This record gives sequence, structure tokens and C-alpha cells, in this order.
Amino acid sequence: MPTFPHGAVDIVDAPGAQAAARTLEQASELAVDLEADAMHAFRARLCFLQLGTDTDVFLFDTLAPGVEAGLLAPLMADPGRTKFFHAAQGDLQYLAETGVRVQGLFDTHRAATLLGWPKVGLADIARERLGVELPKEHQQSDFALRPLPPEMREYIANDVRYLCELGRQVREECRKADILEEVLLDCARMCEEAVVRPDVGADFKPKLPRAGLSPAQLALGTAIAHALHRKRLEWAEKANVPMGRMLSNMAISDIAVKLPTNPRELARAAGVRGGFVREHGEEVLATVRELSEQSRRGELKPERDSKDSSRDPNRRKREDALKTFRSAKAAERKVTPSVVLPNPVMDALASLPPRNLEELAKVPWFGEKRVRLYGAELLALLALYPAPGHLL
Repeated sequence: MPTFPHGAVDIVDAPGAQAAARTLEQASELAVDLEADAMHAFRARLCFLQLGTDTDVFLFDTLAPGVEAGLLAPLMADPGRTKFFHAAQGDLQYLAETGVRVQGLFDTHRAATLLGWPKVGLADIARERLGVELPKEHQQSDFALRPLPPEMREYIANDVRYLCELGRQVREECRKADILEEVLLDCARMCEEAVVRPDVGADFKPKLPRAGLSPAQLALGTAIAHALHRKRLEWAEKANVPMGRMLSNMAISDIAVKLPTNPRELARAAGVRGGFVREHGEEVLATVRELSEQSRRGELKPERDSKDSSRDPNRRKREDALKTFRSAKAAERKVTPSVVLPNPVMDALASLPPRNLEELAKVPWFGEKRVRLYGAELLALLALYPAPGHLL
């Protein structure tokens, strides 16, 4: 049975951070996790960066003066040093905001998913592989609290305490299943695609039920949804709460479709709380009335469908053919379909189908192994549904 580090070292000032970084430089494998206050603030902040080795656990308090995540940038960018994360995608974005880019990633969550394990949570894997129980009751806690309560400190330390050993075990299972190259390619893609988080609410896209709505009703609902989204951003920023806690996407969609005319009707909309109606209800109702009147005057133009399939009539055919292909190959290899072709790779092939092995080898994150296993068959398949300008 492997041994694990006892205790954890709190890093609360610049000298401590520099000393910890020097210690971490001696390790070839690192466990990494971080905590933010995303459930409790309008703009989430990085609150802790936890790093562990087989002998040490360091808790970097990134809200403390002088404790900068950027100090670890050279360490994290070293491709010869393995960084074990669990569900790294969001963490990589927070790190990118601090100027830290990761290379050498091994994401145990992604690996377990590609292995087809039924349970891929960190607590599930730790229980199954190590017999260790990791309580998860603090997943939604406010990590900006200072001083951090002892039970929360133990929680964040445990997220990296066992992760190096778990990472090695999961990596070995990938090797046994002959999917390690595919997993590492996916991890490299995640690192490359990690970008700074967009501004709060910048990626909002209303989801309205198109069935049963006329073009005019859909235009009105879309206008209301966008207007309410802009207002909730103002309200949430002023109250310093996440925008979804102020008014959820579900509530916005329900209001945009049902068009409430009074506080009682507004309170019946899905996900709308009584306190919200009392504080912001009149402004919501005024927005609905104003845009409804604009719609009656014909001032709201119906949405245009941005998807123009006539530009590439074979796009959908390629997607369907690739899905069938990967399902068949996954069954042959006894692996999950995403091992054969992960969604980003499949999207790239469907968007601009390669015409020869050289072009196929240049598809990002495709890899030599897939060229060898599937290259000729894929090219023959895609040639059946050429893209415009790709006719041979």
C-alpha cells in the first residue's frame, strides 16, 4: 500500500511561495487542483492553488499578498514534468488568467471517461482504487473565507493528497487498455485550447422552444431574454452574486415565453423567487411590456437561422458517417467511441475533410496512431461526401 503525505503546508506570503516552488521543482510528478469562489461572487476569483507530491502538500493562498500563481509558471509549463489534474478544463482557464500555461497534463477524469468507467468522480476513483473516502460536502463552499475553517482546509488538501498515486494507477490502466496515446492527445488539446474565461455572461445564448412559436413570437422572446440578461448582470454585479443566482437561464426563458403581466404571474415562472419579484419584479414587467409593444408595432425583426446548410450540403452526411464509423471501430477495439474519434477531432474532419494521408496527419490532435489504424478507411469514407472545392 502506498504512503501519502501527512498534513499540509499553508503558503501565505512571498517567501513561503518561493520556498515551496523550490521544493516542487524536485518532483517529476505533481498533483494540482484549485479552488475559486464561483458559487458566491459575481466575478469568481482564484482563492487557492493546491499542489502535491508523494511527500508534500502545499496550499497556496492566492488571495494573500505576495502569493502569485505566476510564480509557478515555469514549473507548470515544463512538458517533462507530469501534472495530474482531475477535471482540468475549468482549472486551466483560471490558470490561463494568471499567465500560467500547463504542459504535461494527465487528467484522471478524462482518462477514466475514455476508459469507460461507470463512475469518474475523484471520490469514486479514490474509493475504488485506494479504499480512501473523500467527503465532498464542501464542493460549493465559499473558499474566499479567511481564516479558512479547518474542515475546508482538509478538504482542499485531500484533493491533491492522493492524486499522484491515483494518476499513476489510472495511467497504467490506460496503457493496459491501449488508449494512452489517445488520452495524452486529448490532454494536450485541453491545454492548448485553454483560454482566459470570457467576461461574465458574454456567452449567453437564450434557449427558447422553437416549436409552437411564430417567427414574431420567437423574435419577441429572444429580445426579452437578451434584455433580462443585461439587467441581471447589472443586478448581480451590484449585489456581488453569481448571475444565475440572481435570475437563472431557465427563469429568463420561461418569462420570455409566458410574457407575465403582473407580479403574481411573474412569481409563477420557473425558477423565479419571491424575493426577486419584490426587488426587481416591476422592472422585469416593464421590460416585457415595452418589448411586447415594439413587437405589436412590427419593430422586432424575426431571427435568421445562422446555419446555412446549402453552403455544404454534405456536412451532415459526413457527420453521420463519422459517427457510424467510430461506433463500429469502438466496438472492434472494445473502447469508448471518443477514443476512436473525440468530438473536436470529428468536428474538424466533418468541417474540412482531408483528401490524403498528409492532410489527415495535420488534423490537430489526430495523432500518428489514428492515421495508422483508420487513415485509409477514413479517407475513403470522407471522399464519398466531398466538401465544396474538394472534388477530386
